[in-house]
Amino acid sequence: MELVFLGTGAGVPSPERNVSGIALTLNEERGTMWLFDCGEGTQHQIMRSPLKLSRLEFIFITHLHGDHIYGLPGLLSSRAYQGGRTPLTVFGPSGVRTFVETALHVSGSRIEYELRYVDVHEGVIYEDDRFVVECGLLDHRMDSYGYRIVERDMPGTLLADKLQAEGIRPGPIYKRIKESRSPIEVNGRLIDPRQYVGPDIEGRKIAIMGDTRPTNRAIELSRDADVLVHEATFRENMADLAREYYHSTNRQAAEIAAASGAKALILTHFSTRYDQREIAALLDEIAHIHPNVYAAYDGYRHPVRRKA
Repeated sequence: MELVFLGTGAGVPSPERNVSGIALTLNEERGTMWLFDCGEGTQHQIMRSPLKLSRLEFIFITHLHGDHIYGLPGLLSSRAYQGGRTPLTVFGPSGVRTFVETALHVSGSRIEYELRYVDVHEGVIYEDDRFVVECGLLDHRMDSYGYRIVERDMPGTLLADKLQAEGIRPGPIYKRIKESRSPIEVNGRLIDPRQYVGPDIEGRKIAIMGDTRPTNRAIELSRDADVLVHEATFRENMADLAREYYHSTNRQAAEIAAASGAKALILTHFSTRYDQREIAALLDEIAHIHPNVYAAYDGYRHPVRRKA
């Protein structure tokens, strides 16, 4: 599981930063990729990376401002030409479907795979036996959402030595023992599988916020996250301007991370007024609030590892 930042600028692209787009690779977990926002030029950024559009499974849109959605029609059109044949689902605020279908219709584009849409709302918007995705409304000039991605806990390590010491030889029964939560019969006797499996492996948690002022909902969505991705459009000395434009500062993002117990904070969505030197200073001035903080840049890759 890895986060790949495709665009880290705010509002408009610059020579150094494209507009918003973040990929979450799930190659080992499900052999797919999820995309969070799709600003103009996102498909070009993907072509410059190791990512493959054919593996794209879900797109999650935080809100409908252009720097977060203008890349959608082109990317969806190109996907089939890059081997994408499997269904793709776009999650987002009401209006995403109208925007995409209008652009595809006017341009005469055809989608050769099944394209689905889900209007998001507060609460759980997707779950299966491996992941749960929750959505929460933030504080922006239009409806803007944050997403919390939770990997379900996995069974612990099978204690094979203990099984063999009790005469239970390797075979399909080992898989049953590892996956079962209730007593099963083995060699004519009932055993409790939990006695032969180590503690559950805790699932990972990722929180990705859309554009927002500081809000308690962001804290709730980020609770105990392994990684929190939060916008920092402005530096703290421009807090009044941040509030006027419904954005956050670097300090406010750090305070959200500290309050939520997030283990790592990645800042993104930087105003074009800041160069690399100023962004380094932007990190330095909040290290005392949340020391494990990173500034994303286009192409930045951040692995999200399981606990040992």
